[in-house]
Amino acid sequence: MENGQITWITNFIWGIADDVLRDLYVRGKYRDVILPMTVIRRLDAVLEPTKQAVLDMKASLDKAGIVHQDAALRQAAGQAFYNTSPFTLRDLKARASRQQLEADFRAYLDGFSPNVQEIIDNFEFRNQIPRLAKADALGTLIEKFLDPSINLSPYPVLNSDGSVRLPGLDNHAMGTIFEELVRRFNEENNKEVGEH
Repeated sequence: MENGQITWITNFIWGIADDVLRDLYVRGKYRDVILPMTVIRRLDAVLEPTKQAVLDMKASLDKAGIVHQDAALRQAAGQAFYNTSPFTLRDLKARASRQQLEADFRAYLDGFSPNVQEIIDNFEFRNQIPRLAKADALGTLIEKFLDPSINLSPYPVLNSDGSVRLPGLDNHAMGTIFEELVRRFNEENNKEVGEH
């Protein structure tokens, strides 16, 4: 992936913070929402192609009374992680009711595998959900991360003729974007410290 595309995606995500969080958080706290949402959207995009296989496997394991499901669910996902909630971020985008969106978003987060739960817990992201929901910003945030002009998936987005509209992001490119966001947020926080 070209550096120009990585910079464009980073700028796009950076812009989400200003668009959605401006009146809700001080700039130094944008990172508490944007960094975990970037990771969650990436994981969501990686899991999209195998979502139904994971749900089918989960139903089979539950029906058979199998308690230790982690290995089978990872295999169904084809990844080292999975999500057993009935939702994807795209499903949540369609939620009209603020209360229903908050409940479903929590269920979506709870559906991730234990290794992803640890990441979400380390970000302390669940602490942000009530504030985002109360301000009616959660739906807008999800919608912005699903914008068709960016692709955080490892899979390319194709035009109707089969040509590549948006290339997929390999793990290195995604890591570069995340590191650049962290760097920018750190710079913002350093500026703020000097201002006070």
